[in-house]
Order: sequence, then C-alpha cells, then structure tokens
Amino acid sequence: MSLVEQAIARLRKQQGAAKIGSSESTSRSLARFAVIEPEDPAALAKRLPVDLNGLRASGYLPDKEKERQFTDQYRRIKRPLIDKALSGDAAAGEPRIIMVASAVPGDGKTFTSINLALSMALERDISVLLVDSDVSKQHITGIFGLRDKKGLLDALVDESLEAESLVIPTNVRGLSILPAGKHVEGTAELISSNRMRQIAASLCARNPRRILLLDSPPLLITSEGPAIVKMAGQVVLVVRAGVTPRHAVEAAIELFEPGQAGGLILNQVKVGLTEGYYGYGTYGSYGMNADEP
Repeated sequence: MSLVEQAIARLRKQQGAAKIGSSESTSRSLARFAVIEPEDPAALAKRLPVDLNGLRASGYLPDKEKERQFTDQYRRIKRPLIDKALSGDAAAGEPRIIMVASAVPGDGKTFTSINLALSMALERDISVLLVDSDVSKQHITGIFGLRDKKGLLDALVDESLEAESLVIPTNVRGLSILPAGKHVEGTAELISSNRMRQIAASLCARNPRRILLLDSPPLLITSEGPAIVKMAGQVVLVVRAGVTPRHAVEAAIELFEPGQAGGLILNQVKVGLTEGYYGYGTYGSYGMNADEP
C-alpha cells in the first residue's frame, strides 16, 4: 500500500469515508467565472481585478488544455469540504474555517489554495474569503499584488482595527482576499493569540454563508502552522508525490484531530499508464490510487 493510500486510509478510519457529492450536470471551466460589472464605476474601481491569464502564465492556473480536467478534480475536492462547512457541525471547530497546509515547503499548497478558492467561487450559495495566513512568506499577498495593503497582521497588532475593513473584494463573484499585512516580529505569538480567534470568528459571523480558506504555513517547520490548526474546523493536507517524506506526512497528520480531517491531496501524481504525469499542481485526491515512486 502506497504512502498516500495509507494516509487516506487513516483519515477515513478517523473520520469515516466521505462520499463525494453528486456531480453537476454542466461543466464550467476555471476561466468562466462570473465577473461583477456594477453600474457605478467607483464600485468597480474598489474591486481587485483578478488576472486569470497572468495567474496561468505564472503557473498558478492549469494550462488551457488541462483546464476541464482540473475543473473536474477540484469539483470532487471541494464538494465534501463545502458540505461539511454548511453542515453546522462544530464538534471539531468552526467547519467554515478550512486550512490548506503541507508538511514541508514546496508541496503546492498555495497553488491548491488559489485553485480551490476559484472553484468554490463558482458556487452560487457561498462566498469565499481567501486569507493569507502564511504571514512569513506571504505568497498570496504577493501573487495578487497586495503587498502595500493592510491585512491580517495589522488587525492582530491593532485591536481597534476591524479585520472586515481590510477584506479586498475581487471582480470574481463570490471571491475576496485578506492579505497578510505588514511584517512584524513575534508572528507566532500573534497567530496563537485570542485576538486571532476573535478575528476569525468575526469574519465568519459577518456572513453565515462565507467560507474562510486559509493558505497556511507548512506544519512541521513553523510555529504558526500548528497554531492555525487549533482554530481550523477542516484541514486539507497537500502532499507532493515522490518528494514529501513518509515520516513528514505521518507527523503532519498527528497535529490535527480526527474530526478536522478534510482530505489529503496528492500533488504531481502519476495516475495511469496512458495519462502519464499531470503538470505542477494537479492532484489525485480522496482515494485516487497512486503508485508510490
């Protein structure tokens, strides 16, 4: 049994096999988002334009020829996460707070966060707040050109600052972003603080149909990662096939409770003799068989 199969079996034993929801009757590609076009030009100016072509050119979206395949993969990944998020089951924490993490750097968790957020934004009944909680590296903040904007760290330092006022809406319907904010010392203590829990609760309370998707730091090499685990209702673990050590995957899984297990995503997996390897950031997930290199 491969490393990923063992990890998935363990997650299923802990939480129970999550059945993938029924597929949608129509297939919408990642590029076909509902772009908001308000009549007031001033309102449009306040929205961050998401450059899908730029994201693709930078390697954060799949190539056009693989777009439909990616769309189907992310539909399968997001469905059980959304179903649990809207279930109201808070036994393991707020289920609308979804942490996307990896055991070690380089496994593709930021790629996963962006594509999962865009896929969730296609849903009609929810909104997605993509939070850059990897406050040391700030990948999401840099990718979307928000380094000059206040964000999570600013709200953590200044308790008079309302986090909701720092949320940046985009021109993609249902998608907004909270940048990491200005670098400060002691980020581990800030992320572990009661103030962080208050911010997360307030962001959830603002909209009962909002999902917080946290692009988080690697679990095994930072203090911030395990601190975020404590407030997440669901944890999605990204593993890079043939690269992430077995012991690292096992150690990362030990950091969250059975009820928090949101799924394990295998990145850069060889899924079959005819299909070969997917490109960077593609996934075998939720029980897909994979040969361990």
